[in-house]
Amino acid sequence: MLITSCCTRFHAPSSICISVVSLPLRHCPYKVFPFFSQNCSLAKNQMEQPVIAHPRALTDKITLIRDAGPSKFQVIADFDATLTKYRVSGLRGQTSHGLLQQGNAYYDAKRQALYDHYHPLEISPVIPIDEKTKLMEVVYSSLLINRIWWSKTHELLIEGGLTYEAIKKSVANSSIAFREGVTELFEFLEKKEIPVLIFSAGLADVIEEVLRQNLGRTFKNVKIVSNWMVFNDDGQLVSFKGKLIHVLNKNEHALDMAAPLHDRLGVDIGEEDEENVNMKERRNVLLMGDHLGDLRMSDGLDYETRISIGFLNDNIEKSLESYRESFDLVYVNDAPMWGALELVSRLFSTEAR
Repeated sequence: MLITSCCTRFHAPSSICISVVSLPLRHCPYKVFPFFSQNCSLAKNQMEQPVIAHPRALTDKITLIRDAGPSKFQVIADFDATLTKYRVSGLRGQTSHGLLQQGNAYYDAKRQALYDHYHPLEISPVIPIDEKTKLMEVVYSSLLINRIWWSKTHELLIEGGLTYEAIKKSVANSSIAFREGVTELFEFLEKKEIPVLIFSAGLADVIEEVLRQNLGRTFKNVKIVSNWMVFNDDGQLVSFKGKLIHVLNKNEHALDMAAPLHDRLGVDIGEEDEENVNMKERRNVLLMGDHLGDLRMSDGLDYETRISIGFLNDNIEKSLESYRESFDLVYVNDAPMWGALELVSRLFSTEAR
């Protein structure tokens, strides 16, 4: 799908240069919305510009969030294929679940079989979200009855004797990679003391190791809400903390249902609870995901203004219509993170409140 230039423009906050570029489809129903001028160094090519359905409504959201300031703002992001690339070197990149090799071919094959069966249902553009929710509730409702996918996968990891050393080795040998601009986005948000919540149905310990190995540092403002493992003194997995977080319940409610995240770092439960309350008081949100179901990540937060960015990585022709009507901005073709960085930079520049 090629994008060609168009000269349409509309009003926006004075410090944000916004133009609209039309896609060459019948009746030109789709719009491309850059937050920066075409001369900006971040505007590397037109394919990095987001498709939008309602530019004026988006402009109003930008104004409201900018006026409220960074102290009322938080970022909620999915991990796989959102912060990370969908394709790496022309091939499908690995996920935080998919990269894991526990050193036991039998258990690795059984986990892969579960993924091959259920992942197509998760990403299908023709199954309505409500039907997916019912399906996933059946999938995840009972380990004893269903024993499938995440619950069964977790069981297989324990049975197969997964070790933390295997996690580190798996990440080092994986093809997972972050989108360009993720490090710079995290650094900017850290400087502004804006929290980032990474919600994932994957494995928190794997995500943490991916961050450590690929970004080369940790960020004090980044919090992972996912499935955390418990290892024994020999470094072998023995259980999981808290309740199961799966693809359709990863939202702000998970802050309450998840196990304490920082107990290994000496943060007590009371401090963790206070941090969760503070998160819920930040009622302006930038939400980023690659599935329509990711829009539910802000459920449980009584937000005032939300800007949502959708990364449409596959099934573009079939899914673009539903994505553009659901997300405020849609990036296609595995776009980098420069647009999100430019947005928050303009929202909370040194001149902004």
